[in-house]
Amino acid sequence: MKLEAKTLQANAFYSFQKHNVLLSEKNKEWSDDHPCNIEVVSNKGCVPHDLIPDNSCLRSIYNSEIFQRFLKTVLSLPEIHPYTDNLSSINYNYYNYKQQLGWHFDNASFAISLMVQSPESGGTFQILKDVRCVEKNKINFSKIEAVLKNKTKVQEIKLEEATLVLFNGNNYLHRVTPVTSKKSRILATLNYNLKKNIKLSENARLIFFGRLN
Repeated sequence: MKLEAKTLQANAFYSFQKHNVLLSEKNKEWSDDHPCNIEVVSNKGCVPHDLIPDNSCLRSIYNSEIFQRFLKTVLSLPEIHPYTDNLSSINYNYYNYKQQLGWHFDNASFAISLMVQSPESGGTFQILKDVRCVEKNKINFSKIEAVLKNKTKVQEIKLEEATLVLFNGNNYLHRVTPVTSKKSRILATLNYNLKKNIKLSENARLIFFGRLN
């Protein structure tokens, strides 16, 4: 997978985007300095689903019934489904020197990532739980503000190569700090949804892939 990811890196879409933690358009009912209107920076490369070869190891893992059964057991889910857009289900993500992923919540209920290559320094995965509960339509604006102003402690998870991470990305605020080494951070994401026929939001697709289709 590391060899495949490095081979495909030339096809990656590199973006420099400013976005809010909700990955949504600015809410005009809130002030510009509202925690969910404050912009953060994401600048990284991404190879989308449709550019990953049919014989890819990543694609084989994603489509594996054994792997999907494992996920449903661990996450206590009745069913999981691929995204219906051709960009979002599996991705290779590249973080070169000084590149990062800004604080945000995912559109999907849960996130699954596999570390393919760890940087020598920087590129740390940070996460804060109990910030939002989509199921109850609750969000803690003060916690978001504290995180964005570096006024609260967050959990840091060091990801060695081949580490598989599963977490509730839509309820947990998270980011990747800037990489500070010449060795890139390469991460594979395997993205499913709880419902059939779901597409990643258009705004998120434009941010991370630079196109809708």
